[in-house]
Amino acid sequence: MTSILLIVTGGIAAYKSQELVRLLRTAGHSVTAVLTEAATHFVTPLALQTLTEAPVHTDLWSLTGEQQMGHIELSRAADLLVVAPATADFLAKMAAGLADDLASTLMLATDKPVLVAPAMNVRMWQHPATQANMATLRSRGIRQIGPDTGPMACHEFGPGRLAEPPAILAAIEDFFRDRPQDLSPPGPLANRHVLVTAGPTHEPIDPVRYIANRSSGRQGFAIATALAALGARVTLVSGPVELPDPPGIEVHHVETAEDMMAACRAALPADAAVFAAAVADWRIALPSRNKLKKSSGAPALALVPNPDILATLSAPGPHRPRLTVGFAAETEDVLAHATAKLAAKNCDWVVANDVRPETGIMGGTHNQVVLLSAAGREDWPMLSKRDVATRLAARIAEALAMAG
Repeated sequence: MTSILLIVTGGIAAYKSQELVRLLRTAGHSVTAVLTEAATHFVTPLALQTLTEAPVHTDLWSLTGEQQMGHIELSRAADLLVVAPATADFLAKMAAGLADDLASTLMLATDKPVLVAPAMNVRMWQHPATQANMATLRSRGIRQIGPDTGPMACHEFGPGRLAEPPAILAAIEDFFRDRPQDLSPPGPLANRHVLVTAGPTHEPIDPVRYIANRSSGRQGFAIATALAALGARVTLVSGPVELPDPPGIEVHHVETAEDMMAACRAALPADAAVFAAAVADWRIALPSRNKLKKSSGAPALALVPNPDILATLSAPGPHRPRLTVGFAAETEDVLAHATAKLAAKNCDWVVANDVRPETGIMGGTHNQVVLLSAAGREDWPMLSKRDVATRLAARIAEALAMAG
């Protein structure tokens, strides 16, 4: 999955950034949005956060972990920076190398390619200063889409309209299509195979009813995407979810725990396995062939244990992955239960989290985890599930590199 850092500056066309984000996500790109202060008068951070499913950044001093130069990491983590709309003021800042807010600092700190989509009044666009600034930016390799010619909010007509979101998407797609892929250095997980499970399982009661849980699959899908971004060949085994398949990843869709076990066995061998799925612990012993009728009274549902995928595939054997990672979603005594799971399942790491309803984690977009291993514990702050995935993927790459 390609990563876009979208910078939205303060013009009336900023409202179109929401449609651009929707198109980018539909096309399989991940998007992180940055708003200038002026842009927040035209589009809200909450709107873009909902559409990107990621935190929206507005303030240089509010980035998580700024003591670790978070703005530098943000500026270099994307595959492409897109400024849409790009106002005359922001183009001038870029040309002059100013860095007086988060957006302009990101532009000065990045070493990644940049695409700008100018949008402004026709006279501002035609002013010699703006044209000189654009010429300077183009000479530095900055790509440009638009502006279009047409009627404007200021009741004038001419060049200056923001290029339509489908046209901006097409320009972004052209960039990735034309980019020489063989020049990209291999990631730290190149030539590694990682198995990831995600989502819930559905255990049938009858042809129309089932036992399930509230897992959305977002964390597992984010982990698969983050691992692939580091060069891994990823096999994703997913229970029933409402998420699009991540581009470039082999996905196997399953329904029950037994289906998931079979798909995981078929995916081995693997260098690492991340068992993020919320697998049902029990299934109905004898599901009904026909829909159960209310008139027959409440059924007596006999339950039997489902296969323990984590324990089975973490057990010693020729096909055990070098690194196995389990998840412990708990509602009480989180650390105690997760520590017990680490020992009982024979896995290398356990990612533990508190999924009480008031946390909003189960089925939500953010997560707060503790990583447990034989070496101890790491308490991670509340992060987007994508950021949790990025951290976890980096740790997996480090562990496999040390293992040889």
